[in-house]
Amino acid sequence: MASTQGKLEVDVEVKSNPDKFWSSIRESDKVFPKAFPELYKSIDILEGDGKAVGSVRLVNFAEGFPFVTKSKEKVEAVDEENKTVSYSVLEGEVLNFYKSFKAHLTIKPKEEGSLVKWSCEFEKSTENAPDPETVFKDFAVKTFHDLDAYLLKA
Repeated sequence: MASTQGKLEVDVEVKSNPDKFWSSIRESDKVFPKAFPELYKSIDILEGDGKAVGSVRLVNFAEGFPFVTKSKEKVEAVDEENKTVSYSVLEGEVLNFYKSFKAHLTIKPKEEGSLVKWSCEFEKSTENAPDPETVFKDFAVKTFHDLDAYLLKA
């Protein structure tokens, strides 16, 4: 029997400076629907300010997005100095496939640009649930590269 628990890690190098990239992640409720209207319809803050631990936001994905239309997420941990944020999925179609899904994002400075480290810990609801490697890895890489391109043009 295959393991139903796992972790996926993705490292993406971007040209944007770490402070600018971090700021755009922290302001994703405003930035992502503008930068990626084909992916994000809206990101609504339901509780808190959307940034502090305990904040809850509702991500509404654009029509045609595979598997999910929305995801309700809760900020679990934030470290502004080290540019790290963790969140868990509370509601949405992701939980049709996973009993639990937690993600972590860190922006690290590089000589030129930044290193974006994204990971998720998950527990599949069934053995047949899609592997996050196939679902989330490409999406994370594309999002960070596209956000970098958007920020470099801004």
